[in-house]
Amino acid sequence: MEKINIGVQGFTLPMPQTILGCRQDGRNNFMALAWTSRVNYNPSLMMISVGKKHFSNSAIKATGEFSVNIPSIEMLEITDFVGLVSGSKLDKSDLFEVHKGELENAPVIANCPVGMECKVFDSIELPNDTLFVGEVIATWCNDDVLTEGIPDIKKVNPFTLTMPDNRYWSVGECVGKAWHDGKKLK
Repeated sequence: MEKINIGVQGFTLPMPQTILGCRQDGRNNFMALAWTSRVNYNPSLMMISVGKKHFSNSAIKATGEFSVNIPSIEMLEITDFVGLVSGSKLDKSDLFEVHKGELENAPVIANCPVGMECKVFDSIELPNDTLFVGEVIATWCNDDVLTEGIPDIKKVNPFTLTMPDNRYWSVGECVGKAWHDGKKLK
């Protein structure tokens, strides 16, 4: 099998599709966000990458807080919508019911099965984006998505994004157990 160089646009397949929550000038704002990852265990840190021209970027810089909300497949259309329209052009504060958590400026979306409130731990300015590393202050889960106190991916029913084809995908079947299945190769 031959390898083919398809250019410099590197993407992981898939990326978690989330909704970023922030607050600026007294109103909540939401943005579709797939450029996110957990980056540290203790303290629990999440990294997000937000374009410098986005309204959400300036909101996070102003308040030092944000939320990462995991929508279910049933929320695909509204998730896509909040990624199409800028908060500087449209007030998106009434699109979701908000759960009041620990932080003033990190709105958690009540309908999202999982939402994490984050306080900015660090940030890195890149040419087009800002990497915000946020310390997770609280993780809120709808009780109906928990199995033995842990979010159950089947019940959360999240979806993912692939780039550069710009498509959403549902999550498939469990195919193995991490830190276990490779032990036989030791």
